[in-house]
This record gives sequence, structure tokens and C-alpha cells, in this order.
Amino acid sequence: MTRSPGLGGRDLALVLLICVAWAGNFLTSALALREIPPFLFTALRFALLGLVLLPFLKAPSRGQWPRLLAVCVSVGVLHFGLSFTALKLAGDLSSPAIVMQSYVPMTAILGWFVLGERFGWRTGLAIAVSFGGVLVLGFDPMVLDHPGSLITMLISALFLALGTVLMKPLRELDVFSQQGWMAIVSVMPLLAVSAALEPGAVMRLGDVSWVGWMGAAYAAFVSSLLGHGLFYVLVQRHPVAQVTPWLLIAPLLAVGLGIWVWGDRPGPRLLIGGAMVLGGVLMIALRALAKARERVPPLT
Repeated sequence: MTRSPGLGGRDLALVLLICVAWAGNFLTSALALREIPPFLFTALRFALLGLVLLPFLKAPSRGQWPRLLAVCVSVGVLHFGLSFTALKLAGDLSSPAIVMQSYVPMTAILGWFVLGERFGWRTGLAIAVSFGGVLVLGFDPMVLDHPGSLITMLISALFLALGTVLMKPLRELDVFSQQGWMAIVSVMPLLAVSAALEPGAVMRLGDVSWVGWMGAAYAAFVSSLLGHGLFYVLVQRHPVAQVTPWLLIAPLLAVGLGIWVWGDRPGPRLLIGGAMVLGGVLMIALRALAKARERVPPLT
């Protein structure tokens, strides 16, 4: 497949649409979580998504099943369940949106340990800057009021990083099959966790307003189906490393929504720490892009 040398106007518009979809997910999910507990909300999201994607599923090869199941548990159950828990615990949208990006340096570290992927001192510096930013924003008064949210989101990001590393060797599955299997595999474990930690939540679904159901539908169809579907389209046209730096627009938009709609009032520590986290993530993405370009043979 021919890959373009850069993202043109149409593809940049698609990137912006992806970022708007993902940023909006923080707001709509936070509203829904006022009525639906986090693990049940995650189960509803995947139930809706699984129903839509069921006709398009492709089975992985036999040897891929254990890895696929591990990815589903790590990302579908633990990452999403804990990230929505962190969002519910937080008093804001800004800090969860920023802290979630720490999965990028975590992925680089896990790739080193698990897959033997090496990185240079510039990437190592970027990782240190990102984690230093988490420490700085952790001392913002808005974050200190809800320390459990910060810790939960960091654990959630770790499981996303683990799932990302485990996902790399998977073959023969397009993005819709990956999302579909994750949705179908994750629903029952999520319902089991919800029954244990959120007793009676299923019985109260009849009292959920349109806001709660809209949040679940948005998470399933706009954030997952549209957002990840368009991301798959872009990475078919361009190297992944060329697309990922643009995705940092999403947490910036989420911070903007938090200030504009949710009433966030981030202090200087959150702003400085957030800039360090996102700056470190950007440095990692740019280093990956530089390495990808080095591997492309020159035209003759």
C-alpha cells in the first residue's frame, strides 16, 4: 500500500474529528457516571458495541487466542473499568485526561522489558519528563482533593500499556474484529465485577435518564466505533508514528471542555505538570516518527 509522505488537509480533518470524539467521551461519560457505576457503565458500552460489531467479527488464528484474551482482560476489563472509576472519583475532567496519557511512556518501558525494544537517551529523557509531570500535577489542590482518582488512573494507564504491548504481535485482525472481540469477551467479567463492587446497580438501570444512556451510546459508537475506526483508516494511509503526535489534541480538548463545561479551575501545578506529561509524550512520539523515517529506504 502506498503511504503518503504526510497528513494532508483531509486526513488532518479526520484527526481532528477523532480528537473531538475522544475528548467528548470524557464529558459525556462523566455525566453518565453520575447515574451508572463505572464497571456497569463499561459493560453497557461494550454490550452496545459488541452487538453492532458481531456480524463483522473475524476469528483469530488458534495460537492467537491466549494473547487476544489477555488483551481483552487487560484493556477491556481493567483499563476501561478503572479509567471510568478514576473519572468518577475525580472532581474534574482535566487531570484524568492528562494522566491517562502516561500510558505512552509506560508502553515504551514495557516494550523494553517484554519485547526487547530499545530506546535511546532522548526517549528515556521524555519518559522521565512525563512521569515528573505526573508528580507535579499530583500536588495541584484540585488533584489533592481526590488522590484516589490519580492513583486509579495511573493503574488504568498501566493496564492499557500492557495491553498495547501484548497487542503488537497479534496478526490477521482488523480494528473492528479487535474491538468486537474485546467487547464480547469483556462484558461478562465486567458484569461480575459490577455485581461484586456495585451491588444492585443492574436493578437500578430502569431509573437511569437519557443522559446516562446517551453517555453509554456515545462511548460505544462515537468514541470506539467512529474514533478508532477513523484511526484505523489513517494508519492504513500513514505510519502510526506519523499519526500519534496529532492525537495529543484530544487531551487538550478535554481540558478545554473541563474548563468550559465542567467548571474545572486548574492551578499552576496542574498546568505545568500537564505540559510536562504531554510534552514528554510528544517527544516520545516524535522520536518514534524519526526512527520510522530512518527505516524507510531512499527513493531511487
